[in-house]
Amino acid sequence: MDKNLRTTPNVPGVDQSDRMVPVNLRQSGSTPVEMLISTRVRKSPFWHLSVEAGCWRATVYNRMYHPRGYVRPEEGGAMAEYRSLVKGVTLWNVAVERQIRVKGPDAEAFVNFVITRDATKIEPMRGKYCILCNEKGGILNDPVLLRLAADEFWFSISDSDLMLWLQGVNLPRRWDVEIDELDVSPLQVQGPLSEQLMADLVGERLKELPYYGLMETKIDGCPIMVSQTGFSGEKGYEVYVRDATINAEQVWYAIRGIGARYGLRVIAPGHHRRIAAGILSWGQDMDSETSPFQVNLAYQVPRKKSADYVGKAALEQQRARIEAGDYPFALTMVGLKMGGKPIVDYASDFWLVSCSEGQRCGYVTSPWWSPELQTNIALAYVPWGKSEIGTELLVELPEPYSIEAGEPVAAKVCEVPFLTSAHPSARERAKSEGRDSPD
Repeated sequence: MDKNLRTTPNVPGVDQSDRMVPVNLRQSGSTPVEMLISTRVRKSPFWHLSVEAGCWRATVYNRMYHPRGYVRPEEGGAMAEYRSLVKGVTLWNVAVERQIRVKGPDAEAFVNFVITRDATKIEPMRGKYCILCNEKGGILNDPVLLRLAADEFWFSISDSDLMLWLQGVNLPRRWDVEIDELDVSPLQVQGPLSEQLMADLVGERLKELPYYGLMETKIDGCPIMVSQTGFSGEKGYEVYVRDATINAEQVWYAIRGIGARYGLRVIAPGHHRRIAAGILSWGQDMDSETSPFQVNLAYQVPRKKSADYVGKAALEQQRARIEAGDYPFALTMVGLKMGGKPIVDYASDFWLVSCSEGQRCGYVTSPWWSPELQTNIALAYVPWGKSEIGTELLVELPEPYSIEAGEPVAAKVCEVPFLTSAHPSARERAKSEGRDSPD
């Protein structure tokens, strides 16, 4: 390796020459630090309700407190929450998915310029998963985009300040639109029993709602919008509570009241299930220095979109190089099945990946134990030359999960998703039909 290449702090073998800010791969472990709850970070309208429901730990996401644990470790912890998700029905506080509205006569044209997919193909009262990139092709955000009307879109955003970016793109008022955050906070109702629970709440017509379809309705007199979407790979819905600062308690307790018939449990977002489904987490699996071609999101870069959009030139150059056999990135994302003791909680570091020769060459972003597959699974970055299905690698797990202290465990590159989702993604559907883009 060229000694001038930028490498990760303390891990010289991992090439991150295509990043300005290398990912920090120092293995600091779980540190005994208590989160400070203060007014600098927003409490969502559901925050006190989550605490009441048993939330005992949280993180910060979109400058808001985000519940990340309800069941205590001694009572089964995150894996008990997982069982409720895959066998029953669960309620998630995901108000951190801030709702940024773009509304006005030029809404479609503006949205079409900032997302890579074709916004003109999204019909009113439908949604799509999409990405927004910067001029270099780096992923700025990967929201669910909801189209409520011909002139109104909502970005249900992941963990970055997308509103500021959108407002900046529209200077000096190139498009006739207003860009604002709404007093709308989402909840997710996820799991195989979610459909019947939601039908009990809003009526049988919910069962006619297509995947990524939207429906305006009410819960206990409070206006909401429902979409058949979610962050789990299971059957599920998102409930967008309008005027959430006023209506939060009423909707929350109504869902929990009906949900009691179905054994509903309040849990944190099921990262173990989203990993199995191959769903990415912004900030963990990708960021503004990551290209969609590195993380299995090439299908988000359509070949047939004639309109210009931010990052189009860079992305088309990247695709041309890849198709010419010149992969332009140091690392690419793969799925791994790996040994070790069951990983049953969040990783506190990006664990290191070594080539079979023993040289460190990559890192794990999202690991967890899969009860269905009876193995640890993970998303990880490795060199392009080590990304072929079946490639054997090694992963350095921390002491609680390692078999022998100081010894890495065996890992093998495998297909993603690891498990079938209730609704195959647009990427999976396009692949099954021999296309590389759903557009």
